[in-house]
Amino acid sequence: MPQRRIVHVITPGDHFSARTGSAIPTVVDGLARAAERMGAERHAVVLDESTYRPRYDSADVIEYVGAPGPSRVERYTDALRGRAGLPRAGVARYFAPAAAALRDQPPSIVLAHNAPIVPWLLRDSPHATLLYAHNDLLRTYSKSETERMLMQATAIICVSESLADRTRQRLPRSLSERVHVVGNGVDTEQFGPGEARTRSHPPRVMFVGRVIADKGPDVLLRAAAALGESDAEILIVGRPGFAPDAPLTDYERSLRSLAAECRCAVRFEQFVERSELPDLLRSADVLVVPSRWPDPAPLTVGEALATGRPTIASRIGGIPELLGDAGILVEPDSPDDLAKALRSVLDDAGLAAGLATSARARAEAHDWSRTWSELQTVLAALPLRPN
Repeated sequence: MPQRRIVHVITPGDHFSARTGSAIPTVVDGLARAAERMGAERHAVVLDESTYRPRYDSADVIEYVGAPGPSRVERYTDALRGRAGLPRAGVARYFAPAAAALRDQPPSIVLAHNAPIVPWLLRDSPHATLLYAHNDLLRTYSKSETERMLMQATAIICVSESLADRTRQRLPRSLSERVHVVGNGVDTEQFGPGEARTRSHPPRVMFVGRVIADKGPDVLLRAAAALGESDAEILIVGRPGFAPDAPLTDYERSLRSLAAECRCAVRFEQFVERSELPDLLRSADVLVVPSRWPDPAPLTVGEALATGRPTIASRIGGIPELLGDAGILVEPDSPDDLAKALRSVLDDAGLAAGLATSARARAEAHDWSRTWSELQTVLAALPLRPN
C-alpha cells in the first residue's frame, strides 16, 4: 500500500486521554508513539470534541461534534434492519459525524477500531479503510450483512489468533482472506519492574480491570476464600465504567458479600489514571487475570508482564497467546484451580522469581515497536482499494 497518513477512528465518546485506562485509545497511543519513534508520519485520531482533556500527545486530533449513541431499542432495531438488508440506522447516525470529519482530509489509511459501520460510511471516499477488531464484533451480523458492510474494507485486523479464528467463522468466503493478526504490544519503558516488594509486607494479589462478571473478579474472591487462612491481601481495582461516583452495581455488591467470606484482607479501589498504573502494578506480588469469557487480548496481561510480576490468567480466548510460558494458565471460572496456582506462587519464592524474569523478557519481545512493525508489514501488502 502506498504511503499515506494513518487516521484512527475510535468509538464516539471514547477518551483519547490518560485519565482513563480505556483499551482502544491505549492501543492507538501505543501504535502512534512507536510509528513516530521509528520514523513514520505522525498519526491522527478522529475524536468527539467533548471527550476528556488532556489528550495523548502522540497523534494529531481531528475533532467533530458528536451525535447521541443508539438506545437499547435502536440497537435491537438495528440488528433487525441488518438482517433485512437495510443499514443499521442507529449506529450509522452515531458514527456519521466521525465519517464526515474525514471527508475533507487528504486520502488516508483509516483504521476503524471496533467499527464495522465505518467502511460502509466511507465507501465513496478516497480513503483506504480497514476494520481493526479488538472484540468479536460480528455476533449479530448475518454473513450477507457482513459482506455489505465490509466489502469496502481493504483488510480486517484482529488483535489475536483466537479472535481471528472467530471472526473468519462469521465472514463470507469472499472476506475471510482479508483477516490479518496484529497482536497488542506494551510500553516497556512506562511499565518497568521497579524495586521488588519486600516480604515485610503482606503478599498482595491484584486484579485490575472492568469489574464485571466477564472479567471474573468474583473467581479471584472465591479462590481467596478457598485459600483458607492467609496473610495475603486481595486488591480489586476498577469499576464497570470510568465514573468514580457511579452507584455500585448488583454485581459489585455481590463481590462485597464474597469478600466477607474470605479469611484474608480484601480491598476495593477505583480505576487509577494511566500515569499511576505502573506504580500500582509494581505494588503487587501476583497479578491475576481471571476472565471467564474469551478475552481477545487484554492489555493488563502485557502490562503485568512488563512490570515483571508473576501473572496468573485464564486459559481462554487470546490470553494464552499473550502470556506464553511466562506465567501460569488456569482453567476459566475455576476458583479451585486459581487457588492452587496462587498457593504455588505465594509459597515458592523461587518460582515467583523465575516467573518475574520470564515475564519481563516476554514483554520486551512484544513491545509497541513490534506491533507497529507487524502492522506495517500488513499494510505494505495491501491494495489501496479492496479487490
